[in-house]
Amino acid sequence: MPKKRPDPIDLHVGKRLRKRRLMLDMTQTDVATALGLTFQQLQKYEKGTNRISASRLQHLSHVLQVPVPFFFEGLSGPPVATAGASAEAVESPAYVSEFLASSDGLALSKAFMCIPSPKLKRAILRLVEQIGAEDA
Repeated sequence: MPKKRPDPIDLHVGKRLRKRRLMLDMTQTDVATALGLTFQQLQKYEKGTNRISASRLQHLSHVLQVPVPFFFEGLSGPPVATAGASAEAVESPAYVSEFLASSDGLALSKAFMCIPSPKLKRAILRLVEQIGAEDA
């Protein structure tokens, strides 16, 4: 029997869960414990293998300190805006979400934001663009 593929929405919600967990520097065990689960169950949620129920999603939103619509931001269809956020602030290109969902991307973003000098930030950006252009 062929393996069933996860639903794209479940994959998206799982990626958003992982992204937020990493942003808060929480381990899978930290989040799983707060939810009364094993870290393996949380892994399945993050991979989209298992669906997250509405009640579990609500509990996750409290643990991860985000509104429930956060998990659906960036899905195709009408934008999901949270209170006080414009539609432009909600949607971001897929590559941005993927980058911030990786531990290296998140670490690089955090380190970059700690640089106080705008001039130095622009110099680093130019350097990274040059390196990227050489590899392309």
